[in-house]
Amino acid sequence: MKHTAVSLGREASRSAGSRFAFYGRVSTEDNQDPEASRAWQIRRARALIEPKGGEIVAEFFDVDKSRSIPWIRRPRASALIEELKKPSRRFDAVVIGEPHRAFYGNQYSLTFPLFEHFAVPLWVPEVGGPIDPANEAHDMIMGVFGGLSKGERNRIKIRVRSAMAAITATEGRFLGGRPPYGYELADVGPHPNPAKAANGKRLRRLVPHPAYSLVVKWIFAQYIKQNGKGLGDIAEELTRQGIPSPSASDPGRNPHRDQVAWSKMAVRTILGNPRYTGREVWNKQRKDEVLLDVDDVALGTTTVMRWNDRDQWVWSENQVHDEIVSIEDFERAQQIRQARARGEYSKRGNPTRRPYVFRGCLFCGYCERKMQGNWNNAQAYYRCRFPDEYALVNNLEHPKVVYLREAEIIGPVEEWLATGFSPERIAATIETMATQATARPDEAAELGKRLAACDRKLRQYRQALEAGADAAEVTGWINQVSGERQRVKAGLEAAPRAPRRDVVSREEIVRVLEQTGDLVRVVLEADPLDKADLFKEMGLWMTYYPQKRLVEAQVIPGPPHVRSVCVRGGYEPVRQTPIPLAASLPFPEVA
Repeated sequence: MKHTAVSLGREASRSAGSRFAFYGRVSTEDNQDPEASRAWQIRRARALIEPKGGEIVAEFFDVDKSRSIPWIRRPRASALIEELKKPSRRFDAVVIGEPHRAFYGNQYSLTFPLFEHFAVPLWVPEVGGPIDPANEAHDMIMGVFGGLSKGERNRIKIRVRSAMAAITATEGRFLGGRPPYGYELADVGPHPNPAKAANGKRLRRLVPHPAYSLVVKWIFAQYIKQNGKGLGDIAEELTRQGIPSPSASDPGRNPHRDQVAWSKMAVRTILGNPRYTGREVWNKQRKDEVLLDVDDVALGTTTVMRWNDRDQWVWSENQVHDEIVSIEDFERAQQIRQARARGEYSKRGNPTRRPYVFRGCLFCGYCERKMQGNWNNAQAYYRCRFPDEYALVNNLEHPKVVYLREAEIIGPVEEWLATGFSPERIAATIETMATQATARPDEAAELGKRLAACDRKLRQYRQALEAGADAAEVTGWINQVSGERQRVKAGLEAAPRAPRRDVVSREEIVRVLEQTGDLVRVVLEADPLDKADLFKEMGLWMTYYPQKRLVEAQVIPGPPHVRSVCVRGGYEPVRQTPIPLAASLPFPEVA
């Protein structure tokens, strides 16, 4: 039912003495105290409504969420919106203590129509009561606050970046974070800011580690000498000698990393770090905000880390800590890296015209790493190369190379997709899903959240690869998260299950499977070059178990804003459902 401005104004006039829901938000990026921030925001809200008989009966407070994130992607704000839609909601109006915290940019214009539609007054201190949708001054004030909020955030970013650049160039001060491998931190006196010094803050500087600095020198020497070793050879030699990797050398600060062996990414990172020359360097990377969906701007943006060109790096004017590698040797290493790269040096992955249908979807059952495409004898293969040294350190019985021919699995996969998700199988699939619909106790639920977080990170890292991030570095991140995912999955499978109370309705499942069936038909008719993107968009995840001679496949559709695909030939975009589904199929033995 459409609610007019007049009806909303009447609701607002009756809201005095009614029940209120409070909304607030705090971001911990700048070390804000969530409890203190909530306290002053709710105090300001109560000062507005209590003189008029209002009472707060429900709270929706987002913690650690940037103001740039739209309401539909803030957990508590989206929960508030869902409450607005319920006729039996616990409150009659909503009060916000600080509009700067709640609205950013055009978020007010995208959110307030919901309050107007459901006839729920929105109170803010800046207008002295409920917002009147027919009052142009109210609308202008709230729009100004959104613009001021965005401007404030941008000014903070500019000030911080300018200060960091100036400190790096003129003072060469250590700017925080983990010290590079080969260095350790030493105290050099109180902080120059008197307030921070009074709180015990100290300045630090980098000093060479007595043992690991020699490893860094050895890596550069082996790489830049005539007919020097490659990244893989250096990593394998260090692992063979039992030298601790960067994460293993400081396990207390790297609990999230695999501390088992050297990787090519670790060696490459060391060879590309200019801080070994004794100078402080800043601005090697930047954070870009990119749209989640170009067809739905209201979903907002996500932050993507990208590498800056070398001419944008900020170097200290003078040497500020002891060097481990001379500038000449460092520059020589960069020249060799460029010379060994294919064509013009780039941090982007090497593009291929080979139609690897399962690119990014196939993983090794031994080590959980993504299998790489390999073209051999005019056919597509997938392989996982695992050096002996890595297998020994990881206590894995991993063959040196695992091969799988694409032609042996493409038929079973397409047959499974054609039959398992066809309209004729909807009833059987519904029964299977209803049987498996369970909810886990608190411990298992927490493991489920951690597993979902690992999956999100893996998707983000793959998006970073597509956006042009350093392939070697991102691959290392993916391997680390894959290992964590394997451990969490094992714990989740061992956790007990309890009957589920919030089962997805059968109508929703039918709608989901019908949409999935449409996507399957598109996949089967697509050009081979398009199938890889389509399989990724539909959430295909395959694991090859060489020891069992089988492949296991799962399809887990994702949220609609990240599952939008379009292929050659004029197909319309096909959107998946936000309801997470999974189906698995063990394939027959392959040759």
